[in-house]
Amino acid sequence: MSAQGVPHWAALRESTWVLGIRILLGVHAVLGRWPFRLCVFPVVFFHWLVNGIARRASLQYLERVQAHCGGVGAVPGWRQGLRHFFNFAETLLDKLLAMAGRYPASKVTLQRQTMLDQIGSGGGGVIVTAHMGCLELCRALAPHVPGLRLVALVHTAHAEQFNQLLQRLAPDHPVELVQVTELDPGTAIRLAERVAQGAFIAIAGDRVPLRGARHVDVDFLGHRAPLPIGPYVLAATLGCPLFAMGCTRRGDGYGIDFVRLAQRVELPRRQREAALAAHAAGFARWLETQVCAAPFDWFNFFPFWDQFSDDASRS
Repeated sequence: MSAQGVPHWAALRESTWVLGIRILLGVHAVLGRWPFRLCVFPVVFFHWLVNGIARRASLQYLERVQAHCGGVGAVPGWRQGLRHFFNFAETLLDKLLAMAGRYPASKVTLQRQTMLDQIGSGGGGVIVTAHMGCLELCRALAPHVPGLRLVALVHTAHAEQFNQLLQRLAPDHPVELVQVTELDPGTAIRLAERVAQGAFIAIAGDRVPLRGARHVDVDFLGHRAPLPIGPYVLAATLGCPLFAMGCTRRGDGYGIDFVRLAQRVELPRRQREAALAAHAAGFARWLETQVCAAPFDWFNFFPFWDQFSDDASRS
């Protein structure tokens, strides 16, 4: 719980009903997407109706996207809120299809040249991501990018059951999952070895972890928002380039964007806080372009801007 009495995202109980997901996955396998949508709508509506925290957080986010860039296309209300929740449900299906190797690669557009250039140089890097779209498609497409090795840092304790389901669907998937609660020296050494071998380390940049909650405040959609410093400390520690990757809906499929944010992350001792804030602000600007283009694909259903009091929000 934050100093304002606002629940932290990691303290919210996992609401994914895994048995229900498996049933709906079976519905899709037998009958297709439209029967899946018919079955999932009452579930989504009930969740939207009873989960006041998520409903209010969704509306706040949609209002700020609309005010910032007009991305929603209308004054957000209950219809847009339901659409936001429904997009999340459909994305859950696509995550499972991707991990099971059942999502058609022809429906995914991948910007791969920057990635291939880095792979060709023999080096890896740190990829900062966000809770948007279907990033599992990035993992599922990894075998289709020659030389790509991906290590995803995950907080599996927050969604343990869902991650177990993903593991059952793809137990031999080449992408390595590493559970982390904090970046200790031992973990840093292991990750440095992987980067030296050409691997990319993927870490979320839009949620402050429960432990080691150092963060910086940056402008995001016209308001001050707390972002974690972990991705930039990690890139500086490993001495490697920093990239951003997002996966959002494009028509009836998805598009994966991959861009370089910094060739090297420098954190001078006397300007360390300013440098961290600058890198986080750069990521926030990139994230704004993503959510303005696909506003219903960002899935942080908690009070994102209100996690910390003014006093607690300083790094």
